[in-house]
Amino acid sequence: MSIPSPPKQRSAGGRQWKLLDMVMVFLFAGVFIFFLLLFTPLGDSMAASGLKSLDSPLAMEIRPSGRQRLVKLIEKGQRVELCAPGLADYMPCQDPKRSSQISRERNRYRERHCPPENERLLCRIPSPRGYKVPVPWPDSLNKVWYSNMPYGKIAERKGHQGWMKKEGEYFIFPGGGTMFPEGAWQYIEKLEQYIPLSDGQIRTALDAGCGVASFGAYMLRKDVLTMSFAPRDSHKAQIQFALERGIPAFVAMLGTQKLPFPAFSYDLVHCSRCLIHFSAYNGSYMIEMDRLLRPGGFFVLSGPPVGWKKQEAEWQELQELIERMCYTQVAVENNIAIWQKALNHTCYVDREDEEPALCDTDHDPNAAWYSPLDKCLSRLPDSRPSDSRAGGKLPEWPKRLQETPRRFHRFGEASVFERDSRRWSQRVKHYKEVVLLKLGSPRYRNILDMNAGYGGFAAALYHDPVWVMNVVPVTAPNTLPVIFDRGLIGVLHDWCEAFSTYPRTYDFIHVSNMQSFTTQASTSCSLVDVMLEMDRILRPQGTILVRDTTKMVEKISKIAYALQWTTEVLTTEGGVLGKERLFVATKPFHT
Repeated sequence: MSIPSPPKQRSAGGRQWKLLDMVMVFLFAGVFIFFLLLFTPLGDSMAASGLKSLDSPLAMEIRPSGRQRLVKLIEKGQRVELCAPGLADYMPCQDPKRSSQISRERNRYRERHCPPENERLLCRIPSPRGYKVPVPWPDSLNKVWYSNMPYGKIAERKGHQGWMKKEGEYFIFPGGGTMFPEGAWQYIEKLEQYIPLSDGQIRTALDAGCGVASFGAYMLRKDVLTMSFAPRDSHKAQIQFALERGIPAFVAMLGTQKLPFPAFSYDLVHCSRCLIHFSAYNGSYMIEMDRLLRPGGFFVLSGPPVGWKKQEAEWQELQELIERMCYTQVAVENNIAIWQKALNHTCYVDREDEEPALCDTDHDPNAAWYSPLDKCLSRLPDSRPSDSRAGGKLPEWPKRLQETPRRFHRFGEASVFERDSRRWSQRVKHYKEVVLLKLGSPRYRNILDMNAGYGGFAAALYHDPVWVMNVVPVTAPNTLPVIFDRGLIGVLHDWCEAFSTYPRTYDFIHVSNMQSFTTQASTSCSLVDVMLEMDRILRPQGTILVRDTTKMVEKISKIAYALQWTTEVLTTEGGVLGKERLFVATKPFHT
C-alpha cells in the first residue's frame, strides 16, 4: 500500500514574485500606451474627439506638439467636427469663464483676454437648436427669431422701456430705450434741434453702451452710420441682438485700453445712460472720447449724471473737465447735455489750467491696438493738405466718399486713391454680374472685409442696402483713418486672434490677399485658425469670397473641405491669364 505524498506547499516568496511580475507588466503596458498617445496620431485623434464632449473652453488644452499635428491634418483636408452644443455662443476673447479669473479693477475683466495657443478650439461652433435663417433686412430692424438667441433677460428687464419684447416666435423691437422710452426717432429729432443731422455734416457716429442699438438703427434714416458698442456683460446678448437686427455693432469695453479706432474718426459721440464715469481716473475716459471725435464734432450725454439727483458732484466735475478740454456747451435740456469740440488750438494755448495737458508732438494718436488709455489730449492737426492727420472741415456726405481724404497723402498721391476706387468698382461689378453674387439683395446685410485697404470694396457697395465692417490688420499699414474720412467705419484687428463679435453675425465675408496677414513670423498664427474664426462668425448659408493667388487658393480649398464648406474657384475680371483667382464658399446649415 502506497502512502500518498503530502500536498505541495507554495512558498510566500513565490507568491510575491508572481505579484511583482504582474505589477511590472501593467507598468510597462502603461508606459507603452503613454508613448503611443504622445508620439502617434492616435493620441491626437483621441484628443480631438474628446474636445467634442467638453463645454468648457478652459478645459480644452492640447499639447503644442499634438495641436500642431492636428493643424497639419486639417490643412490636408481632415474633417473638423462640431464643438459641443454648449459652445454655440462662444467668444474666445470675451469668454465669461476666462474673464472671471481677471481683475475687476477698471473693468479689466470685460476687455479682450484671448486663449493661449493650446486652448484654441479645433472644432466648428454649432448653431443653437432651432436656429433659423435670420429675418432679412429691413424687416430684421423690427423683429428677429427668438430661437436664434433665446435670451429673454433684456425683454424681461427692459421691455417696459421699449427696448424689446417677446411676441410668439419673435423678439420685437419697438425702438425705445431707457432715456427715450417714447422712441429713438423722437429722441433723435430732439437732438436735431441742436445738431445738423440731415445735411451731410454728420456721417459717422459712435454709440457707447448701446443696448440693442435702437439709436444707431434710427440714425440710419438720417444716413448716419453709427458704430454701436457695448461689453459682453449682465445683459449678455445686447450686441448679438443689434447684429441680428442688421445694425453695425461691436463688442468692446472702455476700461484700461483704447478702443480699436483711429483718432478723429467720428463726427458724433453719443452716450445714453451708458453709465461711464467720464471724469474718473483723471478724465481718461473723456480723453478717449476726445481722441475719437473730430475737430468740431459733437458729444452727447443723456442720463446720469446730467441733472441727476445725488450725482450733482459728478455732474459738476464733468462740466469743469469738459470746459478745460475746450468744448463749447451747446445745450442742457432736462437730462440731455450737448457739447461741441474745438476746431483749433487757440483755446488750449490760452487755458489757465493746463490739465489735461496736450500730448507731445511725437505722440501717435492712431496707435490703438492693446494700447493703454492716454492721459493727454491728442493734438488737433491744422488744415494744411500736408498734415496727415484729420483737420479742417471734411466734405459733406456722400461727397466725401469719393474725394481723396486729406489723411491719404501719407500713402501716395491722389491719383493712387482714384485708381484704387476705380479698380474696386470694376471688381464689385464683376462679382455681381459674372460671379452672380447677390450683393444688394436681402440675402446679405452684414458684411465683413477682413483686409480693407482704403475701403474701396465698401465704397463700391454704397448704393446697396448693406453695411461693411472694414478691418485693417495690425500687420498692414494703418489705413483706417482714410476709411473713416470717407464716411465708412471699421476697426483695427489682429487675425491671429478671434474677432470681437458673437458667432453667426455676418452674412458675407470678403478678403483680398489673405496671405498678407497669415504668413507671419509668429508660429501661433495659422491659416487653420483664421478660417475656423471665419466659420465661427459667418452665418449658416453665408458666403465667403477670397481673392488671392492660385497657390493660396489651393491651400484654402483643402481647409474649406475640412470645414465642410461648399466651394468653387472662379476667374477674376482679368480672366484666365490673371494672377489671382476667386474662391467662393458657402457655409452649411448645421445645428
